[in-house]
Amino acid sequence: MSVRTMDEKMTIPQVIADLKVAPSTFYRWRQLGKAPRAIKLPNGDVRIRRSEYERWLAEREDAA
Repeated sequence: MSVRTMDEKMTIPQVIADLKVAPSTFYRWRQLGKAPRAIKLPNGDVRIRRSEYERWLAEREDAA
C-alpha cells in the first residue's frame, strides 16, 4: 500500500460501508470511544485517516 493511500482521509459513510455496520452502530462506538480516532474539521465534518482505520482494525483482529 502506498504512503498516499495510507494517508487518505475516509469519510464516516466510507468507513461504515467498509465495515458493513449500521450507522447507528458506528455512532454508538464513537460515543463509547471504541471507534477509530477521527479528525473533526472546522466545518464539522469528520474524517478518519486510513492508517488509523487499518491500525484500529488490526487491534480488533488480535482481540478476536
